[in-house]
Amino acid sequence: MTHPSSSPHMIGQKLGMTRVYNEDGVSQPVTIIKFDAHTVTQVRTPEVDGYSAIQLGTGDIQPRNSTMPLIGHDAKAGVAPQRVHSETRLEDGKEAEFELGQQIDLGVFEGINYVDVIGTSKGKGFQGGMKRWGFKGQLASHGVERKHRSPGSIGGHANNAGKSGRIKKGKKMSGQHGNKRITVRSLDVVRIDAENGLMLVKGPVPGANKGWVEVRPATRLYKSKSAKA
Repeated sequence: MTHPSSSPHMIGQKLGMTRVYNEDGVSQPVTIIKFDAHTVTQVRTPEVDGYSAIQLGTGDIQPRNSTMPLIGHDAKAGVAPQRVHSETRLEDGKEAEFELGQQIDLGVFEGINYVDVIGTSKGKGFQGGMKRWGFKGQLASHGVERKHRSPGSIGGHANNAGKSGRIKKGKKMSGQHGNKRITVRSLDVVRIDAENGLMLVKGPVPGANKGWVEVRPATRLYKSKSAKA
C-alpha cells in the first residue's frame, strides 16, 4: 500500500560517486544524482479518481522512441514526450497546490536533511545459494564429493501434512539475483545544487550508473538520525 506524502517524489539519474570535504576538512564519499526539469503531467483528485496524487514526467525523448498514447498524454501538459513518469500519492487536498504543466525543481527538498532513494538493483543473473543467500556450503574435506558449493538437503523442510510434501514457498534456493526494486532509507543529503539540478547523498544508492531512481523525503528515520533531526 502506498502511503500519502506531503510533497512530490523527484525522479533523478544516478551519475556515479565522488568525494566532497566538509567544514572540518573531512572527506565524505557521496553519490551524485542528476535531476532535470520535472513537469506535472497529470493531477488526480478524489472526485474523479478516488484519491489525491500527481504524476511527474522528466527527460525529453524523441517522439519516434515514445508511443502515441504517451505523446498525447504529455501533450495535454504542453510538453514533449517524457522519458520517465512517476506518480506520487498525496494527502487529500494537497493536489490543489499543483496544476497541469507546472514545472517543479529541487526546491521541494529545501531544508530536508534525509531522503529515501528507490531504484532497481543491479542484476547478477542466475546465482547459487552461496552467493545469493550467503550459505556456507558443504565441508571441503575428504569424503565430500564435488558438492562444496551446494546448498545441501532441502527435503526436510517440506510440509507433508496431508498434502504433497512440496517445498514451502519462499525457500532460499538458487535463482535470479538482483534486478529488484530496492528502497534505501534515511540517506544523508550532503549538498544540493539546485542551479545545476544536482543532489549529493551519502550512502548506498541502488542500481548502476545512469540508472533512474526515485527520491523522496525520508518517511522513517533511524534512531541515531532521528535524535540529530
